[in-house]
Amino acid sequence: MDKIIAQTRELGKMLQQDERYKAYVAARDKNDNDPELQQLISEFNDLRADLNNEMIKDDKDTEKLKELDEDIKNLYSRIMDSEPMIAFNEAKSAMDSLLSEINTIITMCANGEDPDTCSASQSCTGSCATCGGCH
Repeated sequence: MDKIIAQTRELGKMLQQDERYKAYVAARDKNDNDPELQQLISEFNDLRADLNNEMIKDDKDTEKLKELDEDIKNLYSRIMDSEPMIAFNEAKSAMDSLLSEINTIITMCANGEDPDTCSASQSCTGSCATCGGCH
């Protein structure tokens, strides 16, 4: 097996031992096994399907469309404001940040940066106002 791929698999094993990964998986599993949250998500999906069906009708009922849209927004807020979903989104954000940092470092190394000193904080933010110049 290619040495780089073998090392990547080792990185994957280390990643799965990280507390951010463990928190993400625990939050995801908690959401998946929360009957109340799953019921809300199911209702949300049903309302979206109802809205889509109403929108494709030739004789759209604008009042029904408004009502469905409002119901969807309210249900979405309830879902996103629930404790399990808040915890999941926080854990997912931490995991996404870790993955982004890993990807940035790998990309910088592939572009010739020193593997021992490059960091995600050195990467381009897209704003030339705060930049010392392109490398």
